[in-house]
Amino acid sequence: MEFGFSPEEEAFRQKVRAFLKQELPADWEGREAFEEAGEEQRRFARAFVKRLAQQGWLCMAWPKEYGGGGATHVEQLIFKEESGYAGAPAGDVFGVGMAGPTLIVFGTEAQKKQHLPGIASAEVIWCQGFSEPGAGSDLASLQTKAVEQGDYFVVNGQKIWSTGAHQANWMFMLCRTDPEAPRHRGISYLLVDMKTPGITVRPLVNAVNSHDFNEVFFDEVKVPRENLVGDKNAGWYVAAATLDFERSSIGDATAARRSLERMVQWARDTKVDGVSVYDDPTVRAKLAEMAIEIEISRMLSYRVTWMQAQGIIPNYEASEAKLFASELLQRLANAGMQMMGLAGQLWRDPRGPLSGRMPVGYVGSIGITLAGGTSEIQRNIIAQRGLGLPR
Repeated sequence: MEFGFSPEEEAFRQKVRAFLKQELPADWEGREAFEEAGEEQRRFARAFVKRLAQQGWLCMAWPKEYGGGGATHVEQLIFKEESGYAGAPAGDVFGVGMAGPTLIVFGTEAQKKQHLPGIASAEVIWCQGFSEPGAGSDLASLQTKAVEQGDYFVVNGQKIWSTGAHQANWMFMLCRTDPEAPRHRGISYLLVDMKTPGITVRPLVNAVNSHDFNEVFFDEVKVPRENLVGDKNAGWYVAAATLDFERSSIGDATAARRSLERMVQWARDTKVDGVSVYDDPTVRAKLAEMAIEIEISRMLSYRVTWMQAQGIIPNYEASEAKLFASELLQRLANAGMQMMGLAGQLWRDPRGPLSGRMPVGYVGSIGITLAGGTSEIQRNIIAQRGLGLPR
């Protein structure tokens, strides 16, 4: 099959490239890690995302009446490819990539009007409340409770690994609302204002020494009943769609392609005992293998985009894309570390290969295969829902 883009789509790609070239600093690719940057870089990232929102590019494929750009899913794909390659700030991935699409499918009209415009304008930041200390891959074992009392649910419990909860305005979360029901059928999906009394957020520092994760405690937190998404006790099915949206967006193949290009250039420019690293046939073979895998990852993403354009929520297809992309990033980082040797272990050091990016990516890539459901979970989904194999 011949994959191609229309002249109009290619014109849009050039427009995006021109915008990114104009708006991003010339040295931007050297400082993508905002959590390690200063306040000036963080302010720039926030302002950049606001400009995307003004362009209608932050939520491109959303309906215009909710603040979206009314664009096609293919145009959205093109934008993600170009911005991912440039390492541009992505904004609130939980609101744009998860909460918003979920509300478009399952939310009431009042919920859409209340929440979607704030996400599309980059005014409101979201976080996720799914995992708990005793409920990770086995998410259906969650124990955070929400008891219905009149016009409210009263929430008590704990969530963990909530990325960005220390900065978020809202959280979408899962609670157990019927402890007597079968595990998957007694769960409800709630939207929670993070300013609600009774919420405590504590930081968790990750393996690359940045504060992204948090643990969140709920003590008699009152959530209005109108913040229930979908039916009571049917939240598991809403959450499944949220996770499908998340897995559709994890693992940008174009970001991996940019990393590979940096590795190739380093190999060409670096000599050991007077011989270019790139002249080593094992190095060239590994780089070629990575280039092929990146192209495969891109095709899996294209399949997900095509399904979304047809109004189909990707299920095992999203798991395929997520699984392959996240493990590809691990293999790519591992290949880079081996190719660069001991010097490649210099951590964020300008004296090291690629200014010390590689060890950060190497350590950080481990968590990518856990986020959004572990690789083992993704393989189960592919086996059961894609191949029809028994549980």
